[in-house]
Amino acid sequence: MANDDDNKTLNSIPAQQRVFGLGDHMALWFSLGVGLLVMQVGAYLMPALSVPQALAVVLIGSALGAGLLAWVASLGCRHGLSTAQLIGASLGQRFAALPVGLNIIQLLGWTAFELVVMRDGTVAITRQLSGLSGVSGAESPWLPVVATLAWGTLLVALAAGSMVTLVRRFVSRFGLPLVLMSLLWLSWQFGRSIAAQGLATWWHRPGDGSMSLLAALDLVIAMPVSWLPLVADYARYGRTPGGALRGTWLGYVLANVWCYALGLLVVSAVPPGTDLVAALLLAQGGLLAFGLILIDETDNAYGDVHSGAVSIHFLTSKFSVRRAGMALAVIATGCALALPMHSLEPFLLMLSSIFVPLFGVVLSQLAGRSEMPVETSWRWGPALVWLMGIACFHVIAQLRPEWGSALPSLALTLVLGSLVRRGATATGRRAVA
Repeated sequence: MANDDDNKTLNSIPAQQRVFGLGDHMALWFSLGVGLLVMQVGAYLMPALSVPQALAVVLIGSALGAGLLAWVASLGCRHGLSTAQLIGASLGQRFAALPVGLNIIQLLGWTAFELVVMRDGTVAITRQLSGLSGVSGAESPWLPVVATLAWGTLLVALAAGSMVTLVRRFVSRFGLPLVLMSLLWLSWQFGRSIAAQGLATWWHRPGDGSMSLLAALDLVIAMPVSWLPLVADYARYGRTPGGALRGTWLGYVLANVWCYALGLLVVSAVPPGTDLVAALLLAQGGLLAFGLILIDETDNAYGDVHSGAVSIHFLTSKFSVRRAGMALAVIATGCALALPMHSLEPFLLMLSSIFVPLFGVVLSQLAGRSEMPVETSWRWGPALVWLMGIACFHVIAQLRPEWGSALPSLALTLVLGSLVRRGATATGRRAVA
């Protein structure tokens, strides 16, 4: 049977394949929003900020970032198009090959990074178990290799299946309840630890001012906007744009706020300098809860692989989504084994900076349209706005890092892109007249 994700015509997803309801969108984006990396970033907010400041930044940044994510989701659902197709409609089909190609590289890198996170977590769990049971050999140099290959093999198997089936049968029915129980348990354990130390003392703990509020807001927004190049690849299977918008926003906001707040609780409850993974493992029942969260990381890696495969299929329909996904999973596993992924994180974050202004352009060109623009190879106005947005992002990061880069570059591309769209509309009307 052909894989139901292989859209070989590269047209809009037909109505009979649009099966995701509000609950499916919520489950998917809650699951994708949960991650160890989110908790670690949440821990970075302290001691720079006070607890009230950190929580306010988490709430505002999550709402704004998830709002952008949901906006793009509604566009993808309304038109039944993937992220790559939305980019093509905004910048022109040929020019779109540049950002789509960069997105494939980014997604490959993030897949490898997720495999490293899962590998390191598996090694930590194995060492913890061996320490408790007295089993020797846990420090074998082969353990990381075996763990990487095991997670990579699972990822290849997932890529060979149906994305729709994975979301509706595994994530919604099985994975989500387990992750919820894990987060509830860890929140209870570390919340009790904070309460024992004194809630008033914790709440009034001052920040040291090493990070500005705007820079912290930029850091929080970075997590949801990192999913912008993927969201339409899933939302296009939604039944209604409203369901895609609300489900994506609610699911991701809940997960992002919860994981950031949990990171704040963990870093506040343990001695300074304690590794977050070690703190989670040492909590009562933390081994099981951490293991379930680690399993949930698999869908993050799968999300990167599936969207990377959809983007490859956009560039060349010679590769089906299924085969491209399996190939990306194999390559990412090799990268996780061979490359120093932790030192490559700044490079991956730099690639991510490309996509914040890009989606400012996409939204400025496509929001509010009932139909897609006439297909063309190049759209020089929107393409120039995108390049200006990238320049704005990096200039601000160098000259005014305390301002944050994401919101200014996004605002610039939204405004300039809207002006370009109005100009093109006015020119078209004059030509018709």
